[in-house]
Amino acid sequence: MTCTAHSKSPAPAHARARRSKSRDWARDLAFDQNHLWHPYAGIGAPVWPVVAADGVRLRLADGRQLIDGMSSWWAAIHGYNHPALNRAVRAQLKRMAHVMFGGLTHGPAIDLGRRLVDLTPAALEKVFLCDSGSVAVEVAVKMAVQYWQARGRPAKHRLLALRGAYHGDTFAAMSVCDPVTGMHRLFSGLVPKQVFAPRPACRFDAPWEPSAIAEFAALIAAHKDELAAVILEPIAQGAGGMWFYHPQYLREVRALCDAHGVLLIADEIATGFGRTGRFLACDHASVTPDILCLGKALTGGYMTLAATVTTAEIAAAIGHGEAGCLMHGPTFMANPLACAAAVASIDLLTTGDWVTQVSRIGAQLARELGACRGLAAVADVRVLGAIGVVETREALTLAALTARFVDAGVWLRPFGRLVYVMPPYVISPEDLSVLTAAIADVLSGM
Repeated sequence: MTCTAHSKSPAPAHARARRSKSRDWARDLAFDQNHLWHPYAGIGAPVWPVVAADGVRLRLADGRQLIDGMSSWWAAIHGYNHPALNRAVRAQLKRMAHVMFGGLTHGPAIDLGRRLVDLTPAALEKVFLCDSGSVAVEVAVKMAVQYWQARGRPAKHRLLALRGAYHGDTFAAMSVCDPVTGMHRLFSGLVPKQVFAPRPACRFDAPWEPSAIAEFAALIAAHKDELAAVILEPIAQGAGGMWFYHPQYLREVRALCDAHGVLLIADEIATGFGRTGRFLACDHASVTPDILCLGKALTGGYMTLAATVTTAEIAAAIGHGEAGCLMHGPTFMANPLACAAAVASIDLLTTGDWVTQVSRIGAQLARELGACRGLAAVADVRVLGAIGVVETREALTLAALTARFVDAGVWLRPFGRLVYVMPPYVISPEDLSVLTAAIADVLSGM
């Protein structure tokens, strides 16, 4: 038998193309369309190739520039190519890109842990660093379940969630997403069956109605002996519908959890780090959860990283339980590059004036998106912090509408009946006006 594994035959054409100084984007896009999956899209869905990003602008392969209204799914709060974040990653790269966190530790993880303990409510002092928002939710669910097992209450293993919620794409996370618009039917039999309360009907900026909590109160009372935790996105539901609800609802949930012996998990993956106008959305209600999930903007959009933070009581109970530890341990847990980026991102926030930035963005969004209320296609406009939402009367065609926004020089990715903008905090008033004008112009033609 002749071994040919190391023969010096000419490299295949695709390998030669990768080494060339300039890309053949027609060829590359054809490969993408034939082979690569993109989020929530079939093979062959339209995509636009980005070759560089700086500030709030994405530069496409054809030379066009787009003002980014999405912060790369709400993560790039400082914009792109930020000097401070670049320096942090380069400095860490010179030391080490990665080392396992099992049995070892490193400075960036310790520095990040200190900041998270300092910036979150005082009772939250135990930090689990993980890979993504979905994993942070998985870890939170495991914490809640293991806590009750350690307390001798293994029957408390279900969760109470809100309709209209989105908590991620892994199995425990899917199970607490909205049971209709989520993925329950596709994975029936595999996704655990949880308990669901109606979406909070009380708007953030409307008078509080005590009746808004009635169905939730009845459900938690009826299921208290089997509920490990309530999980919710505080104040602002994100990808499940961009709905903003009254802070008193969150206060009532906290009180009901305490009354019935149920933990409270706050999923702040989308809302944390100032997006709603407060550092945490829970701060609108002055509520401390038992378990807190953070992600997305944690690293300023540079690296994938998330954190699940909990109390000393919960951590101690888990440590004295049957397993003696929390049963989770990702390979890339506490990656040094990601932790270094997160430390730099948090320092940019705490030494900067994000409160003024978010307040300015919110005021401008309210003023300029408000004009969309008069459009025939529009059912509602709502704004909270640096989040602006225009809800249409009919479902939107994602590909066609996205293309129209690209032609208008902006990057927005609508879904369902929602066109929304969550820009980097550094966006200028002029660039934000381009985004809002594009939304009004495109929707006026519907």
